Amino acid sequence: MANDLKDLSPIKNPMNSFLIEKKYSNVDKYFRQLIILVENLPRTKKLESNQNYWKGVCRSFFFRFPDDLEILRKKINFNSNNREGYIQIRSAARWGQSDLGVNQRRVYYLLNELRKIK
Repeated sequence: MANDLKDLSPIKNPMNSFLIEKKYSNVDKYFRQLIILVENLPRTKKLESNQNYWKGVCRSFFFRFPDDLEILRKKINFNSNNREGYIQIRSAARWGQSDLGVNQRRVYYLLNELRKIK
């Protein structure tokens, strides 16, 4: 089950997928904001979500190629006083050998938008 994962699956082909992990001092806040951003992306459909995990599919504009998008929140310490943790974002094409950088751009777009939030 996805919420039992310690990490997202590693990427198999760096030419059509991208995975990044970032540390946040208030991981809960940034995870919630990231989910809002993702669910407002065009042509994106949520497939699964819980308190620490979100999975969906993003489709390209013209050909509607599907890309899997996953987000995982990992807290460093689960006591209520510590808010530090990591967020992993994985975006991967389902088909093809190259995505022309689409998945990496998607992840960096989300991180840039998240950086604007105070």
